[in-house]
Amino acid sequence: MLHLDTGNTGFMILCTSLVMLMTPGLAFFYGGLVGRKNVLAIMIQSFVSMGWTTVIWYLYGYSLCFSGDWHGIIGNLDKVCLHGVNLTTPSGPNDTIPAMVFIAYQMMFAIITPALISGAFTNRVTFKAYCLFLTGWLTLVYFPFVHMVWGGGMLQRWGVEDFAGGIVVHNIAGLAALASVLYVGKRRVLDRGPHSIPLVALGTGLLWFGWYGFNAGSEMRVDSVTGTAFLNTDIAASFAAMTWLIVAWFRERKPKFLGLLTGAVAGLATITPAAGYVSPTTAVIIGVVSGVVCYFAVEMKNKLHWDDALDVWGVHGVGGFLGILMLGLFANSAFNPAGTNGLLYGNPGFFFKQLVAVLFSSVWAFSFTYGMLKIIDMFTPVKVEMMSEEIGLDESLHGEHAYETLEVEEIFNGDRLNATVEQIEVEEEPELVGPRR
Repeated sequence: MLHLDTGNTGFMILCTSLVMLMTPGLAFFYGGLVGRKNVLAIMIQSFVSMGWTTVIWYLYGYSLCFSGDWHGIIGNLDKVCLHGVNLTTPSGPNDTIPAMVFIAYQMMFAIITPALISGAFTNRVTFKAYCLFLTGWLTLVYFPFVHMVWGGGMLQRWGVEDFAGGIVVHNIAGLAALASVLYVGKRRVLDRGPHSIPLVALGTGLLWFGWYGFNAGSEMRVDSVTGTAFLNTDIAASFAAMTWLIVAWFRERKPKFLGLLTGAVAGLATITPAAGYVSPTTAVIIGVVSGVVCYFAVEMKNKLHWDDALDVWGVHGVGGFLGILMLGLFANSAFNPAGTNGLLYGNPGFFFKQLVAVLFSSVWAFSFTYGMLKIIDMFTPVKVEMMSEEIGLDESLHGEHAYETLEVEEIFNGDRLNATVEQIEVEEEPELVGPRR
């Protein structure tokens, strides 16, 4: 029975709107990081997720996540097309909020999670394969983990905690990104990204702003824990941003704006599972540790020559993994009576559960993603052709351009291609182009 609380309901509608804004923010973030001839191709992948994931969520996604239970792994189809949901249906986690609001809030999580993966295989995956991947990955990876962790499944019953998506969002997206990179392989034509750091900054600002709804909203009500999660989100992001900046400054001899922005996102990803379960002091620790660990994860990726173009694994995969473990260490019921204590507060069993859960999610996400791409490749090519990479995916796949173009002759097997005025200037002055990190 719904016991409507207008304050809680209004707050959750606001948080839903904030999380929705994160996906366009991600599109700007990724769009700025790639070269000029692949901007629209990466941005459309985020916006397609906004449309197609909503369709899937309405048809069967919500039902598989939050209706019934099959062996603790996945739900059932009782709520297909939101069957049985009406004005008086309460949300599962809080009966003062209508189910309609909860459905919309969780849908925004479903939209952004697969969009995160797209940054890893930028510039080299066909649009048709991406759409099939989006459908399969939501069904076989995302929906099961939403049910297992938040929908009454086996991990939730076992006592695993994940406040806003360390496992459910960042860890499984990051490991899926790594599997995608290893399957698809390297880009044959490396672009000169990032083409617009101001665009990356805009995207980071939108992500950071939306993350308050992502984390604070996961309390599903307005109380002291909500405020703590909000504060912890900003603290961790800020300390991670400054830590990444300082580490990069020391190692690369210059303070890089792009490093600051990347560090902020790493801190946001890492605090996500712990935001409502730890103290602000712990959030400082999480921010600093994530800034260091994620920075060196990206360095390790570079040394191993994994072509994770936009560092999805190093930031989200490692950040989500690290956040779940640090929650197992630092969880403190004094800051959330509904939570539990971690290893440092006398509960080693909880740390063990968190470790097992995040290892399990990592293996599941990697294996299912790799296998799914193999199956998709049997029906339609996953990787674009060489000429498409040379021309750029904006032109070859979508027939559009992010910027005004000028016809010029370029030596690519004698073909006549489009190039922007800015590209020509860069070609003439290569010293203006610096490293991405």
